[in-house]
Amino acid sequence: VQLVESGGGLVQPGGSLRLSCAASGFTFSSFDMSWYRQAPGKERELVAGIFSGGGSTNYADSVKGRFTISRDNTKNTVYLQMNSLKPEDTAVYYCYADRLFSQGYWGRGTQVTVSS
Repeated sequence: VQLVESGGGLVQPGGSLRLSCAASGFTFSSFDMSWYRQAPGKERELVAGIFSGGGSTNYADSVKGRFTISRDNTKNTVYLQMNSLKPEDTAVYYCYADRLFSQGYWGRGTQVTVSS
């Protein structure tokens, strides 16, 4: 099983980034997918989630209206479009896959730094 995040980097406040998470080794379309983030000295927190069919999403209050999660089950990939980025969005962003009665899988993360 592999989850490989990409698309992180350094961006100025107000800028945008699009994260991708490519999955392999499991039935991607059967799993709910989420993005979490962890800033230095803080606990890992849920940013956004999308159900296996892609029809339902949820977001942390801190990113509502700025971030959009989506998935392409034909490409085994989940995305996180991040707009209007703020310095407080700086963190390592992780991809997570899970479903009922199955273990969850984590990616290794991608660094996002928002700074002028």
